[in-house]
Amino acid sequence: MAQEKYIFMLEMKVRDYEIDSEGIVNNANYLHYLEHTRHEFCNMAGFSFRKMQENGIDPVLNRIEVDYKTPLRSGDVMLSKLWVEMKGVRFIFHQEIYNKMTGELSIKALVSCVCLEGGKLSRGEVLAEAFKQYL
Repeated sequence: MAQEKYIFMLEMKVRDYEIDSEGIVNNANYLHYLEHTRHEFCNMAGFSFRKMQENGIDPVLNRIEVDYKTPLRSGDVMLSKLWVEMKGVRFIFHQEIYNKMTGELSIKALVSCVCLEGGKLSRGEVLAEAFKQYL
């Protein structure tokens, strides 16, 4: 993925309790990192999850693909990056996490979500409008 496609980056530090018995970040914690990055992106873009819920909008994940590349360890600092596109009714988040110190790619993920409005599947027009400068 080309560097210029990234529209958001978040720096985070690996915490000791996220490590498994092998001394590396447990695979499930990467999903938390990805989710936190998406939430912070939404906050930055001016349409937080709280605001979405107040407007009757619920983004729901419908697919996640993760390629684990190089593990992170306790104390590592990561750079979590993303860009987003819309395909039909789905918002596709292209996300990558890098070890800040080494520059190595830790994981690469495709995260797909759809929008429910009033509890029903929508075409996502409200979010598309809110995020149009990033799509």
